[in-house]
Amino acid sequence: MTTLSERISQSAFDGSRLRVVLLLDLHDGAQQDFLEAYEHLRNQVASVPGHITDQLCQSIENPSQWLITSEWESAPPFLAWVNSEEHVKMVQPLHGCVRDTRSLRFSVLRETSNVAVHTPEPLKGRLQANPRVGDGVVRHALTFTVKPGSESMVAEILAGYTSPEARVDDTTRLRRTSLFMHGNRVVRAVEVQGDLVAALRHISRQPEVRAVEEAINPYLEQDRDLSDPNSARVFFTRAALPAVHHVAAGKQQPDGVRRHALTYPAKEGCGMALAQMLARQDELAADDPACPIAGSTIFQRDDIVVRLIDLRIPVDSDPMLSLGVRGPRKTAVLRRLLDTDVAGGLSNDREIAHFLERSDMALITDRRAPGA
Repeated sequence: MTTLSERISQSAFDGSRLRVVLLLDLHDGAQQDFLEAYEHLRNQVASVPGHITDQLCQSIENPSQWLITSEWESAPPFLAWVNSEEHVKMVQPLHGCVRDTRSLRFSVLRETSNVAVHTPEPLKGRLQANPRVGDGVVRHALTFTVKPGSESMVAEILAGYTSPEARVDDTTRLRRTSLFMHGNRVVRAVEVQGDLVAALRHISRQPEVRAVEEAINPYLEQDRDLSDPNSARVFFTRAALPAVHHVAAGKQQPDGVRRHALTYPAKEGCGMALAQMLARQDELAADDPACPIAGSTIFQRDDIVVRLIDLRIPVDSDPMLSLGVRGPRKTAVLRRLLDTDVAGGLSNDREIAHFLERSDMALITDRRAPGA
């Protein structure tokens, strides 16, 4: 899949090689324990499909600062691994050594090598063809489940909190938070201008947000203790629902545009393929000036696929467009990727409309910062 359109500011599906940079700040005296844990970890990572190489580096100025870089054939195999339960368990031994971490991910656009000195074997994967032009907004989501029967109480808690201060620092501010529920699953999507990590840390420190998080703790299916850094880290790692594709059809106008989140029950092992198919459909739709979709963001983790769309028309006025399956045989492709025991049939207009109705998540709150 190529992603050459200037409307695409984010995509994991352009086929280019991926460079991952992990910055770490270790606890004093933990260097040797960290090195031993990494030695065990790297042997496991080397066997992960799509992995090419990695390097472990230590600062020449501050021995507590470390850097791990890795290269992957493309983004999808890395995302499949880093979002897996296997990865959560694999990196657990490192947590006791690390004071702080930050992960950065880049598509490889250009590279230079000294062939007279070193002629390596050709690397798998290709370079990103063209730079993407973004809008300076980073998109991310969290998802978790609550105990069945507690949905209405959780929705009331999540809808009633006071919005945190939008300004994080001179370069970062919160733009928008959209929160949805589908059954007992919660999805919270955020848009940040600037540094996502700084914004998430800012949010977590706000008294009104901390109060909400504490209030919903008794209802969560996965126990957590946010006062315990390791427990909080594991919870938010498992809750992460990364944005894998974003496309906008020109400059979005908030008037007359309504946001929807659609959840797609992917067949086991088909979540990434489903997300990629929907991304391609939204890319094609964005090229149509008359398309009523103002913007689309696809979030995917394992077989959880959520498509956030901003629509200028009611969601049920064009079910095929809203579901991202307009075009020849697209419904058949979608059916092959869905868990039909959950999704039901998609063989006629009535079944398609019924699937759309069941996929449309309930909007709990959609908050914009002033000027966003």
